[in-house]
Amino acid sequence: MLNKKLAAEVSLLFVAFIWGATFVIVQNAIDILPPLLFNAIRFFIAGIIIFLFYLIKNRGKITIKWFSLFPGLILGSCLFIGYSLQTIGLLYTTPSKAGFITGLSVVMVPILAFIFLKIRPQVSAILGSIAAAFGLYLLAVKNSSPFSIGDFYVFLCTFGFAFHIILTDRFAKRVPVLLLTTIQILTVAVLCMFSSLFFEDWKIVLDVKTFFSPSLLFAILITSLLGTAAAFFIQTFSQKDTSPTRVAIILAMEPVFAAITSYFWINERLTAAASIGCLLILFGMIIAEIPIGNKRLFTLKRKIS
Repeated sequence: MLNKKLAAEVSLLFVAFIWGATFVIVQNAIDILPPLLFNAIRFFIAGIIIFLFYLIKNRGKITIKWFSLFPGLILGSCLFIGYSLQTIGLLYTTPSKAGFITGLSVVMVPILAFIFLKIRPQVSAILGSIAAAFGLYLLAVKNSSPFSIGDFYVFLCTFGFAFHIILTDRFAKRVPVLLLTTIQILTVAVLCMFSSLFFEDWKIVLDVKTFFSPSLLFAILITSLLGTAAAFFIQTFSQKDTSPTRVAIILAMEPVFAAITSYFWINERLTAAASIGCLLILFGMIIAEIPIGNKRLFTLKRKIS
C-alpha cells in the first residue's frame, strides 16, 4: 500500500514537472506556429490517444449517451479559455511568470465557488488567497519587467482553469473518467481549430519545411504525449492511491519547475521582490489545500444556506 502511494505521488510530481517544463517548450513553439493552431494540433493528438485508451478499456465498444456529452463540452470550453489565453500570453511574457500566475487558479477556486455557487471557503483558504494576491503584486509590479499584456492574458486564463476545477468536481461523478477526458480534450482541439481559422494565419501548416522543423515537432510531441495525454492519464489514475489534498500540494510544484527550467534553459532571472512574490504564491497555493484537523481548508460540500 505504501509503495502504491509512493508511486502515485512520484508520478504526480512527474506531471507537475512536465507541466512546468513545457512553459519554455511552448514559448519556443509559438515563435513558429500561431498559438491557437499549436493548441489545436496538440489537443487533437492527445484526444485521439486517450480515446484509444478508452476503446481498449471498453474492448472496442463506444457507449455514449447524449447527456454525457454536455459535461465534457463545458469542461472543454473552460480548458479552451485557459490554454488559449495562457499560450497567447506566453507570446508577451516569460515562462516563469506565466507559471506562477497560472498557479493562482488553485487559490481562485474558493473565491469563485463562493461567488457563483455560494460555497463557503475555510478561513485558511482565504488567507492563502490573500498571500497569493500579494505575491502576484510583487511578481507583476515589483519585478524588473513591468506587468505586460501577456501577464494579463495569463491572469485571465486562471479563470478558465479555476472553473474547470470547480465543474470537474460536479461532472466527474456522472460520466466515466476516460470518456469525460476524451470529450473535453477533443472539444479544446475543435474550438482551437475554428478559432485559428478565423483569427490566425493557419496556412503556415502548408509550409512543409517550417511545420516539420525538428524543434516544432519536438514541442508538439512533448506537449501532446506527455503534457496532455499522459499527464491527464497519470493524474486520473494516481488519485486513487493518494488524497486529493496531497495531489493539490504536489501539483502546486508546477510553477516552481517552470521557474527552475526557465533559469537553466533560457537563463531567466527574477528580482528579489519577484522571487518573494513567487514564494508567496506557492505558499498561498499550498496553505489553501492543507487540512486542519479532519477538514480541508476548502471543501465543496459545505454551502451557505
